[in-house]
Amino acid sequence: MEATGKNINKWLITITVMLPTIMEIVDTSVANVALPHMQGSLNAGTDEITWVLTSYLVSNAVVLPMTGWLSRLFGRKRFLITCISLFTVASFLCGAAPNLATLIFFRILQGAAGGALIPNSQAILLETFPPRERGMANAIFGIGAMFGPIIGPALGGWVTDNLNWRWIFYINIPIGIIAVIMAYYFIYDPSYLKRGKMKIDYLGLAFLTTGLGALQVVLDKGQQDDWFNSSFIVFFSLVSAVSIIMLIYVELKHVNPIINLRLFKDISFSAGNLVMFMVGFCLYSSIMLIPLFLQTLMGYDATLAGMVLAPGGIATLITMPFVGIIISRYDGRKVVFAGLLIGAASMFIMQRFTLEASYWDFVWPRVVLGVGLAMIFVPLTTVTLASISREEMGNATGMFNLLRNIGGSVGIAIAATLIARYGQFYQNSLVARVTPYDTAARMKLATLKQAAITQGMDLTTADTFSLALVYKDVQRQASILSYNRIFWIVGLAFIVIMPFLLLLKRPRHDGPREMH
Repeated sequence: MEATGKNINKWLITITVMLPTIMEIVDTSVANVALPHMQGSLNAGTDEITWVLTSYLVSNAVVLPMTGWLSRLFGRKRFLITCISLFTVASFLCGAAPNLATLIFFRILQGAAGGALIPNSQAILLETFPPRERGMANAIFGIGAMFGPIIGPALGGWVTDNLNWRWIFYINIPIGIIAVIMAYYFIYDPSYLKRGKMKIDYLGLAFLTTGLGALQVVLDKGQQDDWFNSSFIVFFSLVSAVSIIMLIYVELKHVNPIINLRLFKDISFSAGNLVMFMVGFCLYSSIMLIPLFLQTLMGYDATLAGMVLAPGGIATLITMPFVGIIISRYDGRKVVFAGLLIGAASMFIMQRFTLEASYWDFVWPRVVLGVGLAMIFVPLTTVTLASISREEMGNATGMFNLLRNIGGSVGIAIAATLIARYGQFYQNSLVARVTPYDTAARMKLATLKQAAITQGMDLTTADTFSLALVYKDVQRQASILSYNRIFWIVGLAFIVIMPFLLLLKRPRHDGPREMH
């Protein structure tokens, strides 16, 4: 295989690794909009059905950082094909699940298999292209990575509305089969990454699984269980903290660690990961906030809310190839800086949303954000991974993607908490103005009461009805104020991480070509 592997066209390899990448990333978000349908079909409660998402994210997070180690243990080609196959089979089993317990179990399998697909695919892609074309390779990978969160909710909404929620899993089967066949013929293990006997780091494996699994549960369930007022959340937080501290200690001592934390000695790599964590925070929180805002306050359905996100995704896809070309000639750090500025600007525009805004008022700031994300994602990946050796590329891409995902989980958890807290704060502030002594409030109530009487209501019913309408209006205004405040915070987060760009090294575009 190796002799012929070096003659394989790089674009064939690109298509091969992008298929499972897109399939995995779409599946991270595709189930969100189908939860109410699953709840009715499987006779599950609201608290129970969210484990369909949590179970996938937990197993995904656990496998991500150990991808490089598993590739060395089993061989990258064999490991990649196994993961695609397991992901495809698990997708079928999720679709066929007769009850909630089996669905959650198969989602754990699906998440574990999917966790290795992204870093493995990214490592292969970076090796396939020569150093001077790494920017273009990352642009291609970025298209797939950004495509998922954008197309996922819209696709999930359409499939669920027109077919059945089970088909959001079944559509993976033909893609998975094609990906396995292409991986078998077009992917091979490079000479420096041959399978070898290694002493398995059982302690590291145990602490990694426990620490990241517990952390993901805390982030996903925190707001729902009222954070540290819940003994469940306190327990999982302690388990996560202790396990992660022990993991760091064990991994720095072990000869063949599950995750190579020594990579963080590289200041540029550490700074790049920190910036990517914050980009994940901003990206996933905004992608969660916009559809929620549109569906709860503006009356949009799932499909139309997805159509607000879609133009921003298209802007990202169009911009990324141009960014790939630019960073092959110019300093990628400056492009990231411009992208962060554009991202912050888009959030500050969203901060001005009102309840009278039209469809296009929501679309164009999302397009601006899409351009900004394209200018951040591609050069940041290129600069962060530029100094990493080929042998450690699997480890590095695993941790890089893990920090993006954890950043996203933290962003979603904080945004969900702030919506509830700020909503209550602004409602209390507004209610204080709705009194018999406030002229505007008195006039509004009188107008509504008169309109209700005109419709045939008696005096007492009209009085109650007018108060209910004013209270509903206060709640909506409090909600829009809370969303605007959070958009402002996310915009500020884009600005706060800018100084860390000074710690990134400018990558060299020359160097020996190592074809995959």
